[in-house]
Amino acid sequence: ADVAYLRSVMPSTTEDAFFDYLATLDASEVTVSAMPEGSVVFARVPFVQVKGPLLVVQLLETTLLCLVNYASLVATNASRFRHLAGPDMKLMEIGLRRAQGPDGALSASKYSYVGGFDYTSNVLAGKLYGIPIRGTIAHSFIVSFTSLEEVQPRVSLSPLAGGEPVDFPALAESWLGRVCELLQTPPEKAKRGELAAFVSYAISFPRDFQGLLDTYCVRRSGLPNFCAVALALHQLGYRAIGVRLDSGDLAQQSKETRRVFQACGAHFQVPWFEAIPIAVSNDISEQSLEKFRQEGSEIDIIGVGTNLVTCPLQPSLGCVYKLVEVNGSPCLKLTEEEEKTTIPGTKTIYRLYDAAGHPFMDLMALEEEPSPSAGQELAVRVLGRLGEASKVVPTTVEPLHRVYFRDGQVCESLPSLAEVRNHAQASLSLLSPAHRRLHEPQPYPVAVTERLHRLLAELRQASQ
Repeated sequence: ADVAYLRSVMPSTTEDAFFDYLATLDASEVTVSAMPEGSVVFARVPFVQVKGPLLVVQLLETTLLCLVNYASLVATNASRFRHLAGPDMKLMEIGLRRAQGPDGALSASKYSYVGGFDYTSNVLAGKLYGIPIRGTIAHSFIVSFTSLEEVQPRVSLSPLAGGEPVDFPALAESWLGRVCELLQTPPEKAKRGELAAFVSYAISFPRDFQGLLDTYCVRRSGLPNFCAVALALHQLGYRAIGVRLDSGDLAQQSKETRRVFQACGAHFQVPWFEAIPIAVSNDISEQSLEKFRQEGSEIDIIGVGTNLVTCPLQPSLGCVYKLVEVNGSPCLKLTEEEEKTTIPGTKTIYRLYDAAGHPFMDLMALEEEPSPSAGQELAVRVLGRLGEASKVVPTTVEPLHRVYFRDGQVCESLPSLAEVRNHAQASLSLLSPAHRRLHEPQPYPVAVTERLHRLLAELRQASQ
């Protein structure tokens, strides 16, 4: 069917032999080598290398670039959020409604996890990829209630340890009066519809109760209603698992919310109450995380959506797929823009490490060159720098590419998503702080060997 479609849209003068050839096309002569998924990659360094019949590998160009560009972009963006949030903050990807279609949403969930996020709200991504799923209730659920009379059935919840069911709405309402007295807030200001929503949710999920606090007013309604329901659950042996704030000054509100939890925990002698996790959302950006860190907060979980999956700071990643050798002869795309000039020849890529264990340079060498060794003095040419060769002595040398596909078969064990995520975090952790920082990072040098430098100069000369 594919060949028939191509026949219908291509010029009528196209030879039948071409379509016969397409019907027999396969990847049996293609070899793909690449850096392990989750590796840190720097500009100008080839991270996938494809060898095979020219027509076949040209057909793979768009597919491969589609697969790696957005995935790498989202993983990188997620890693920036993780860097800003610090290692202890829990991060939740909540971008499903803002992503570019369902496929984009699944990719965003998957590669946000690779980049360091802990959870996703995308349940399908949890099913397909094993990513831990988390979420909270919606504003629409809360505003759909107007009074406790709407909660059915009334006698509805049994104690965790067993026993007769109790009238949970009445129990929660009695706790609301005690909480409002403690917080010195008028009970009539606490929305009864919000209380009914929390009660209904708690009856359905007594072990997983959580509250969205800002549908109305956090201080006068959301917090008193949540605390009342959580304390009623506690009386029956259950523990609430958290709250979410979704508007306003999130850092300040988290502090106020924590103070209320601490006051309730102390006054009602419920120690665990003081540590109820506080989650925040609402168009979280890198600047939001920097503000939280500068001002201090009591936030435990951050949900990031739009600014994670749409990557507004850099909406696309410009990975390219360039021909560097044909029939054993190196070839070169020469351009007036230095950074767009390709590096010719089939290459082996090495990462050089210093004595502290940090990578300090990536080195490209022609495939037939002998491998550099640890402790060996190397003459290299750093791309983008004019002048003589530099001398470097690596403490460790790591070849970056592995062969993953050969003779029509996957020939290297492919890691699980969790293993890819661990590798990504380990790769990032090895970078020196100067290279890892987000503001004015020290440029990471990428170099070529003297032999590759001479080949590049010869091809440039021949092309002029």
